[in-house]
Amino acid sequence: MGSTGNYQLLCLENPLLDIQAEGYSLPPIPLILPNQLLEIPMAHPIPSDEALLQKYGLKANDAILAEDKHMPIYADLLSRKHHLIAGGAAQNTARGAQYILPPSSTLFIGCVGKDDYAAQLRSACSAAGLRVEYRVDDTQPTGRCGVVITGSNRSLCTHLAAANEYKLDHLQSPEIWPLVQNAKFYYVGGYHLTVCVPAAMALAKEAAANPEKIFIMNLSAPFIPQFFKSQLDETSPYWDYVIGNETEAAAWAEAEGGDVKGKGIKEIALAMAELKKVNEGRKRVVVLTQGTDPTIVAIQGEKEAREFPVRTIGTEEIYDTNGAGDAFAGGFVAGIVEGKSLEESVDMGQWLAKLSIKELGPQFPFPKQTYSKA
Repeated sequence: MGSTGNYQLLCLENPLLDIQAEGYSLPPIPLILPNQLLEIPMAHPIPSDEALLQKYGLKANDAILAEDKHMPIYADLLSRKHHLIAGGAAQNTARGAQYILPPSSTLFIGCVGKDDYAAQLRSACSAAGLRVEYRVDDTQPTGRCGVVITGSNRSLCTHLAAANEYKLDHLQSPEIWPLVQNAKFYYVGGYHLTVCVPAAMALAKEAAANPEKIFIMNLSAPFIPQFFKSQLDETSPYWDYVIGNETEAAAWAEAEGGDVKGKGIKEIALAMAELKKVNEGRKRVVVLTQGTDPTIVAIQGEKEAREFPVRTIGTEEIYDTNGAGDAFAGGFVAGIVEGKSLEESVDMGQWLAKLSIKELGPQFPFPKQTYSKA
């Protein structure tokens, strides 16, 4: 690649403001905004995080869409001293990829409200070097994600709001579609399958129609294969790469049924790799992370899955695991964009995830650090 990236990587999903709860005092941090959901972390002692989980019926390590009973959590978090952090999985990944790639490499698309939070998201993404082309909804506020941390677990409760209003006509508009045609890599977060499947499919089909282009899907959360399986299945024939973690993979296997139900992660990865594929000229690659356990990779046509040990990190260095998977995806995708080997791309993902968990929320250290092989 040259000195600039010409926006080769285009990412689509739901921008959110993260509201992240912590049970202890946190140092002041700069506002940084990812995935179009705005994250709001707590910054002074509050009732135990376990109490917050119980109050709102949340699980310690989960990701859900907010129901009516969850709506007071955002006011609860905002009523205390807090920080707002840009969130939303694919926007986090886009920022992570841009952290590594040359300037002007990455573009993010989603929908926000017409409010100050959207302005903050734009500003933060611009500071991170990420170009955003948001659809602006006049009726809904910018989406929010309440984040409750308990030990090494994080519970995400998302109110999509404006993020739920993304429309295909924005993607296909005269202003945006040329950017789609210019891009060579499309990354879609699974959360977007709850919003606008036609937009995800437009990118998938554009990639399939052009052999030099690549379509990458992230499973995002267990509830996607559990409750949006038909939408996920619609995209699966177009997956050149699919990224997920062990719980998302297990949820997919459970929903898929048949011989893969109840299998181990390697068998699940191999089953995913062998799903029907539209572009038969490119072998599908399945990448499944397992926290501190090895990353599993399966390639279509290969009988054995591969293992890649993760980079070690001391527990005393871990500050916040929220967004670690998004960071891994950002580093991995950056490697794919740069034409790195599969092995090096996985290592780039692990390197960026290691940087991220030393920070509060899905953020990366500045001044920028330069990737080096393990």
